Amino acid sequence: MSTQVQIPKLFDDEYIFPNPYKASEKGLLAWGGDLSDKRLLSAYNSGIFPWYSKNDPLLWWSPDPRLILLPSEFKITRSLKKSRKKFTIKYNTNFEEVISTCKDIRKDTWISDAMKEAYISLHVKGYAKSIECYQNEKLVGGLYGIQIGSVFCGESMFSKVSDASKVALWALCDIMKSSGGSFIDCQMPTDHLMSLGAMCIKRDDFLDMLSTCKEEKASLF
Repeated sequence: MSTQVQIPKLFDDEYIFPNPYKASEKGLLAWGGDLSDKRLLSAYNSGIFPWYSKNDPLLWWSPDPRLILLPSEFKITRSLKKSRKKFTIKYNTNFEEVISTCKDIRKDTWISDAMKEAYISLHVKGYAKSIECYQNEKLVGGLYGIQIGSVFCGESMFSKVSDASKVALWALCDIMKSSGGSFIDCQMPTDHLMSLGAMCIKRDDFLDMLSTCKEEKASLF
């Protein structure tokens, strides 16, 4: 994907993003900059996230529509109820392995080495978090993301056995319901997440919700 002249470039000492309400429908808002803690937190607090391929520059997005999941709307099937009993669920105990597996399990991943290290840095500072599913003490599924106020900004998930990532997402929804979490930002629409209860909303509505919820406190895990 090539950047276009009208898409503004961010410089290393510039941490304020263009207005996401004015992004194009596809959502490409800016390019350049870096993956420093300060810039990433500025992005997520503004409803923006990085996403780029191997040969692309660093690209920043705020798409329209936006996919979100309300914890109370997660769809639980009978088979998933049975599957959950097979896993031991842990929270935020093995972040580095979760993001490493998300990176390694995909052939064409957007999770570069630089992105991996950036999110590990955010984890050390308490912003990036993981939910993990284990079988026989082995990590077989999980997900990770960034907590902004009462919002969990989901980044990636993986399964090595059937239903492991679904169970991790279910566990996240449960803890958000009990801890004052508002919604999960799922970013781009996918059939898989929509089958689990996620829904598309207008970008402006998403940004309005985020503006309120990022000021709320929620002790997720």
